[in-house]
Amino acid sequence: MPVDAPAFKSALGRLPGPVTVVTALSDSGPVGMTASSFTSLSLDPPLVLVCVAHRAGMHAHLRAATGFAVSVLSADQEAVSNRFAGPFDAPRFADLAHVPAPHTGAPWLEGALACVDCTLHAVHEGGDHSIFVGQVEAVRLSPQPRDALDPLLYFAGRYRRLGP
Repeated sequence: MPVDAPAFKSALGRLPGPVTVVTALSDSGPVGMTASSFTSLSLDPPLVLVCVAHRAGMHAHLRAATGFAVSVLSADQEAVSNRFAGPFDAPRFADLAHVPAPHTGAPWLEGALACVDCTLHAVHEGGDHSIFVGQVEAVRLSPQPRDALDPLLYFAGRYRRLGP
């Protein structure tokens, strides 16, 4: 008997996850999307992965790119997450502080807790998503002390924060 899709989605929604923005450079300029399916894969070599739905506007851009960047959002960047989760053709980078990552030039978002700059290492198919594996070429960390870091999380269908 197949698993009920809404129940499956609800079950996985009970796993808290980081909120990130994945960016790349396209022929028409920078592109990006909010992603919660981001994780580390390997320390040696340093690899991360992000899963992107085939139907997502970002999918074709990541397929065509030689690399991508990821910004791990802080709790005060909920509006940034919403901006990159909205319609793909909406202006996303206008009036948003960002700098080019040193290796790929993909945007790193200012105010993020951490940013990674990745060359595209591999792409694997996984159902209705592609798994983009990036080799980390550069990292930027927030200058805040570790105890002051406050990540934006997604859990059970809404944004959350860590408690004290």
